[in-house]
Amino acid sequence: MNMLATRGARTVAVAAVSVAAVLSAAPSASAVTKLTPAQATAQLSAAGITWSSSGGCSNRNVSTCTSFDQINSSTISGIVTLKQASGCAINITGGTEVGHASGTYSHWNGYKVDITPYTCISNYITGTFAYAGVRSDGATMYKSGAGNVYARESNHWDILYYNCGGC
Repeated sequence: MNMLATRGARTVAVAAVSVAAVLSAAPSASAVTKLTPAQATAQLSAAGITWSSSGGCSNRNVSTCTSFDQINSSTISGIVTLKQASGCAINITGGTEVGHASGTYSHWNGYKVDITPYTCISNYITGTFAYAGVRSDGATMYKSGAGNVYARESNHWDILYYNCGGC
């Protein structure tokens, strides 16, 4: 009986260590640095990246605005890295505003931006990153070596930055 109890405790301990190892390998949604809109736009401007919105506004609570409120520092660094590596014009059309799909790695939580699918940047993404299949909504996906995901939706690129992409 004592031997069975010891063996059972070891099995539980090994299982706990295995689960902890898997969880520690996943990106941490809480260990991120948030930027203010002023910090984000200063970095974007310095890199020559533009932004626009159909509503001509930046209010996070209005879906037709393009907001950088609560955007992750790594997301801004990632798009700056993309601009520098590609040499292409980049225009952001979606940030942290309402109206996007929910989830941990969402626009609202600061992990995603949408950009205009100019020919130069589209050719760079499809020619540089690995094809990663088709998303459930039909968007074709490409994955960078850093693990960031570029999904070609109907009228824009939806970009998920888990990290800054080698910045």
